[in-house]
Amino acid sequence: MNVQQAPALKLHGFDVSNYYNMLKLAMDLKGIKYDPVLVYPNQTPEFLKISPMGKVPALQTEQGVLVETNIIMEYLDALVPEKRLFPEDSYGKARVQELVKMVELYLELPARRCHTEAFFGVPVADLTKQEVKRALLNGIQGIARVASFSPYIAGDKISAADIMFLYSADLASAVARKLFDIDLLEQAPGAKALMEMLNEIPEVQKIAADRQAATPAFHQYLAKAFAKK
Repeated sequence: MNVQQAPALKLHGFDVSNYYNMLKLAMDLKGIKYDPVLVYPNQTPEFLKISPMGKVPALQTEQGVLVETNIIMEYLDALVPEKRLFPEDSYGKARVQELVKMVELYLELPARRCHTEAFFGVPVADLTKQEVKRALLNGIQGIARVASFSPYIAGDKISAADIMFLYSADLASAVARKLFDIDLLEQAPGAKALMEMLNEIPEVQKIAADRQAATPAFHQYLAKAFAKK
């Protein structure tokens, strides 16, 4: 793959973060070169100057810093138009934006409320789990009504919506399986086939290997964070 000559970019984050991995994949697919900067979410004055909420990822450009993943993906499309993440036509672009937002609002964010119990053994309230279960079922069923899965979520080309789905549905599915004994992807015909296809992409496999290698250090970071509470 040809690496695009773009202004110097620094991607702040860590390899276990699903949002960070969304941007890694976006830039890898587009052939955009960047410098990774390892950082975990924090509220230090130094990092808040880069990321105003202390979250990752944050993309540092020559003009300034961008911090919202979906906005950064649109910026990358404008920066390097090759292998677009959003279609050029107005309706096609809006449809991908719609799916990106739906996946984030109705899968990623509800599931995140139960990450501590599903992945780290820190219980959440029963009421929270009831709310999350209902939200995830409603969310995947709503997405299924909009998505085409032909074979990608918005049509015949990979898009930002597939990237958001890949790194959101995997965690949401794990939460649904571990806490509710539900196969979430069964609720959206075509979703399992899409996930299998996406996970065969070499760039996705490299990101998965990076995530696995970075997991022990992330667990050490979490252990220290929980110990302070």
